[in-house]
Amino acid sequence: MAFEANIAVIGGGIVGLATGLELTNRFPRLRLVIIEKESRIAAHQTSHNSGVIHSGIYYKPGSLKAKLCTEGAALLMRFCQEHEVPFEVCGKIIVATREAELPQLEELLRKGTGNGLTGLRILSAEQIRELEPQAAGIRGLHVPATGIVDYERVANKYAELIVRNGGTILLSHEVIGLRHSDSHTFIETTGGAVSANLVINCAGLHSDRISRMSTAKLDLMILPFRGEYYDLVAPKRHYVNSLIYPVPDPRFPFLGVHFTKRIGGEVEAGPNAVLAFRREGYSKNSFRATDVFEFATFPGFWRMAATHWRLSLGEYYRSVNKAAFVRALQRLIPALTEDDLEPGGSGVRAQALHLNGNLIDDFHFAYSQGILHVSNVPSPAATASLAIARHIVDMVVNDFDLDRSKFRETDTVGLPAMPKMAIAYPTTSIRPPRW
Repeated sequence: MAFEANIAVIGGGIVGLATGLELTNRFPRLRLVIIEKESRIAAHQTSHNSGVIHSGIYYKPGSLKAKLCTEGAALLMRFCQEHEVPFEVCGKIIVATREAELPQLEELLRKGTGNGLTGLRILSAEQIRELEPQAAGIRGLHVPATGIVDYERVANKYAELIVRNGGTILLSHEVIGLRHSDSHTFIETTGGAVSANLVINCAGLHSDRISRMSTAKLDLMILPFRGEYYDLVAPKRHYVNSLIYPVPDPRFPFLGVHFTKRIGGEVEAGPNAVLAFRREGYSKNSFRATDVFEFATFPGFWRMAATHWRLSLGEYYRSVNKAAFVRALQRLIPALTEDDLEPGGSGVRAQALHLNGNLIDDFHFAYSQGILHVSNVPSPAATASLAIARHIVDMVVNDFDLDRSKFRETDTVGLPAMPKMAIAYPTTSIRPPRW
């Protein structure tokens, strides 16, 4: 017999968990289940995140990213205060090192102002050094609202509250099939079947595969981009007081190698951005033939490759050549040497690619019968997770015919006993260098 729920969320990352939390907060009698294929929550993008609380300065005013990032940052900080999750508003400097970057720096100021950020100011070279004595640039943009947090701990707190609210989290349940019948969707998993009135697909790196299991006809696929980091050795962590970023290349959806102080006091440098040859390919030698075959046979991939091949070659070169990686970082901190860096970790970002060859920039959602697909929520999704969750639940309420009178958490007659997930916080600092 299938485990029955009103709503099933596929994916136990930070967006899926935030959505589950919003649902159980808004509808206390809702029978919610979150289905996660790994043996723990937040196993991929969430726990391989750089920990930055983004301000929203990079995003086009009026876009969903901009709206949800600024709203989400405020909601996240309030959540952390209420639930005693450590965070810090440390600020960030975006540094221009060439005259050609100054128009883009001014454009970032315009975007940030348009998105409602306060305290933004253009810095001279001397003012940059007042805030970051080791940094070098001809102009800078100070973004005081940027912060840092441990997103894995945030996700654990979301999960703890979901369970407290009566929700269920099923671990080690990989989805292998979907079937819609009447008012229910049947989800086949490696741990048994689940039946739900509504399904929300928050599967991250595998969200397009879940979409293809349903009746969704989406002209996109998920490309996995690996970000690789170095860590500053402990004696050189004083080089960085907050976050130091370059002016991003507007042709590419990544921010360039930068310096990030982490909530535990460590400082990481990176990432580059290379195409991973496995959906969860965290190492340089990670390879899975079926994953490569999928994107190699997707027409949009070759259209993208024709546009970005020069940028991609530079990223791969920095991936295999530490000296080249260091040279990119020395644009921001000239005193840095190869000996100041030790190997860090990596993360993989799920980035949606359209059939036309364009990387989808904004958050993207789609529907199929009985399912809402969260098709593209790359960075700043962790920052915006609570705002994204509100947006998702608003869509569900407005666009699906939900009979909320049937939401009940106590009617379990005839249903198999399903253990709820126990939440355990680590006793030591967990700091895999992140995307």
